[in-house]
Amino acid sequence: MNQQITSAEVLLIDEQGERRGIVPRQRALEMARLAQLDLVEVSPHENPPVCKILDYGKLRYDAQKKKAELRRKQKISEVKEVQMRPGIEEHDYQVKLRHAQRFLTDGDRVKLTLQFRGRELTRREMGLKVIERMEADLAPLGKIESPAKLEGKRMMMVFAPNK
Repeated sequence: MNQQITSAEVLLIDEQGERRGIVPRQRALEMARLAQLDLVEVSPHENPPVCKILDYGKLRYDAQKKKAELRRKQKISEVKEVQMRPGIEEHDYQVKLRHAQRFLTDGDRVKLTLQFRGRELTRREMGLKVIERMEADLAPLGKIESPAKLEGKRMMMVFAPNK
């Protein structure tokens, strides 16, 4: 920017965006000073470097606003958890299923946790049935991000929403 430009000649673009050709650095700085703007190196790796006459403060302000706008529009995906037991009754299952469906349609990931207690751990096939049923019911709304795995007394599976 301005005095930090070291090249003897630059390819100049004026404040209207018109190409002025290759000019000496001092002449480009003079033109920027007359326009009460800054001379900014747009493409320093070209030969000669490309410089543009513009308001550097406004350029930085616009870039900052654009970055804040992108951050505001960004959807942060959360992981919502649905907990069940292997011997879950039909109505309770339907309630948990509706919660999981709502989470997936809202764009959140769903972690399905099946908790085994006591002797239920010896009947893992009951838990697998519940997991497979949930997997089939949620298939239209989401895909499996991590398959069912048993960790201690819990069986877990993660669903991600379809795009």
